[in-house]
Amino acid sequence: MAERTETESRKLLGRLRDAMAGDHAGQERLDKITHLIATSMGCEVCSIYLFRDEDTLELCATEGLNAQAVHETRMKLGEGLVGRVAKFRRVINTPDAPQATGFRFMPETGEEIYSSFLGVPVQRLGETLGVLVVQSKTAREFSADEVYALEVVAMVLAEMTELGAFVGEGAAMSARHSQPVLLRGTVAQEGVAEGHVWLHEPRVVVSNLIADDPVRETERLTEAVDTLRVSVDQMLSMAGNGDKDQQQVLETYRMFANSKGWMRRMSEDIQSGLSAEAAVEKEQSLARARMSQSTDAYLRERLSDLDDLSNRLLRILTGQGADTGAEMPADPILVARNIGPAELLEYGRGLRGIVLEGGSVGSHAAIVARALAIPLIVHAGRITNDALNGDHIMVDGEQGIIHLRPDDMVAAAFRDKIAMQAAAQERYSAILDQPAQAKCGAVIKLDMNAGLMADLPSLVSSGAEGVGLFRTELQFLVRNQMPKRSELSALYARVLDAAGGKRVVFRTLDIGSDKVLPYMKPNDEPNPALGWRAIRVGLDKPGVMRMQLQALIRAANGRPLTVMFPFVAQFEEFRAASREVDKAIEREKILGHVLPSKIEVGAMLETPSLAFAPEKFFEEVKFLSVGGNDLKQFFFAADRENERVRKRYDTLNVSFLTFLEGIVERCARTNTDLSFCGEDAGRPVEALCFAAIGFRSLSMRPASIGPVKSLLRRCNLEDVRAVINAARERGEMSVRADVMEYVKSQHQS
Repeated sequence: MAERTETESRKLLGRLRDAMAGDHAGQERLDKITHLIATSMGCEVCSIYLFRDEDTLELCATEGLNAQAVHETRMKLGEGLVGRVAKFRRVINTPDAPQATGFRFMPETGEEIYSSFLGVPVQRLGETLGVLVVQSKTAREFSADEVYALEVVAMVLAEMTELGAFVGEGAAMSARHSQPVLLRGTVAQEGVAEGHVWLHEPRVVVSNLIADDPVRETERLTEAVDTLRVSVDQMLSMAGNGDKDQQQVLETYRMFANSKGWMRRMSEDIQSGLSAEAAVEKEQSLARARMSQSTDAYLRERLSDLDDLSNRLLRILTGQGADTGAEMPADPILVARNIGPAELLEYGRGLRGIVLEGGSVGSHAAIVARALAIPLIVHAGRITNDALNGDHIMVDGEQGIIHLRPDDMVAAAFRDKIAMQAAAQERYSAILDQPAQAKCGAVIKLDMNAGLMADLPSLVSSGAEGVGLFRTELQFLVRNQMPKRSELSALYARVLDAAGGKRVVFRTLDIGSDKVLPYMKPNDEPNPALGWRAIRVGLDKPGVMRMQLQALIRAANGRPLTVMFPFVAQFEEFRAASREVDKAIEREKILGHVLPSKIEVGAMLETPSLAFAPEKFFEEVKFLSVGGNDLKQFFFAADRENERVRKRYDTLNVSFLTFLEGIVERCARTNTDLSFCGEDAGRPVEALCFAAIGFRSLSMRPASIGPVKSLLRRCNLEDVRAVINAARERGEMSVRADVMEYVKSQHQS
């Protein structure tokens, strides 16, 4: 860039800083800024448009257009050239605005006499806050230097908006982080919660946007980048030959930290008049904007890495660490872009809820959240941009909705919902010690799912009859190295002690797919959900399976032991795993250890193929547990991580229920114990249908046992079976509507 342009840009930014220095109202500041920009760029018009809501831009200040149009002229996102700049987050630079694609004439502004148009988005960290426009009568295209200068100014305007410099009357000039926000995400753990925001990684606040000494700012940036490079190198050397994914991320960090292009762009920003911090944040905002527009998953991941690296660099420059001195609220709801399982476990049950901008329903964080019974919503849009520590927040983990800073009406309605659920829980406590016996006399065994020692008190408080699934992988996921056999044995023994003689089904290590151990080298697979996971890993790496089986046998110490193998797809896999149990028993016998009084070996039926295994399999396996989450996604060929398809298919689809009935019938013929395990087992209407088609054991999260038991006790399973059959005979795709109608009739009777 030419030195002249750099100097003029610094002059303009200096004037902007002076305009900000006085004790002026927000409108007066905006008016001064539009005048300064128009004068400095030699244009007749400069206008600033800000969002009044997520779909509507409002003209908030102008130099050159009709003053009466301010706060009166509004346009929808995508409407006119200004709306297109905001929607696509791209510069529009045209010498003939009326002939440009998307132009819309706004007669009240008096803009018909201006030909040239340059509009740039006012954006911060990927969020578009408004549009900055300059216009002139002369038909000309603005130069690259002029476009760049206006982008720098727009970045400063975005930061000023974030810092509350333009607060005034009207929605478009209301204080940032003060208005109610409604966000939608994906439910990863059900439940509702009210509390106050606790940011896992507090936002870095940049207050010194403009600097007079580019030499000193460049030195500060260089020193900070050098520190960053050293820290990345240290992290890489500590990672060693561990987690391949972690190493790949760190290698990307190193690539960006040593990128001459990244450093050059930030240095140019400093030469234009920005501080080192503002230059970093300008590049970060551009990266986030590109990230939101990109459909390439690989590119999005790399831009996300750059975003994270920019945060690290900002913390070095500002000295703002993760500990800001703020006190965690008494009712914290954790808000983060993403979080690992070990970090989440450190917070523990003290959290009321969790909201993640990223994440997935099968992530490590989701597994821990389920174990802790904490409501979790993932894919929650721009939550980390919108939320501040201490903000009032309500999380609806039933609908996937987040109310940030809700108004009184929304808060009252939400509290009514919480109160209704609390009242229902009171009713459920009245039947805590009573069986889940339907009106027809059938009794359904209700077990709970667990994965942590902290879950076990729920055995009593929930009324569960046992633990239908104890996930053993959590103890592996939250460590940086393989746990020792003695450690696992002690843990499993404590689980059996806490169960107080009730049956605990230990599922052996279920890793792979979305659950990769940090110390186990993962395979690069095009479709991990269908790849090397669970029992396949156990049989290919028998050392880990043997160690876990030995730990379980020693933990039993003469008590009954129940072991279940995950993701069995064919008879031979179960036989091979059963042989490992026999070998472990024989080895422990030789060593003189006390053996279990009895041992039951079962399998999870999560693949359609196992439903069609030879009859001999059903005769040999002691029990089967239908893993509904995986089975449903494979049955419908619908990835449960994919929002576009996972909700298209209903659990109560006739074809899926017919398939499940076939499993029930095969198990009945061979006298094989059968249960249904998964999220659907804990949904009362689904649980009612499973019971109606023959399941006599269900395993679910503890909080679901009361609602499921309550509904089962009010219904006649024979009647429900008749409703299902009638819907099937009519050719209905799903039985949900008919069963719901039956349930309503039971409420009224």
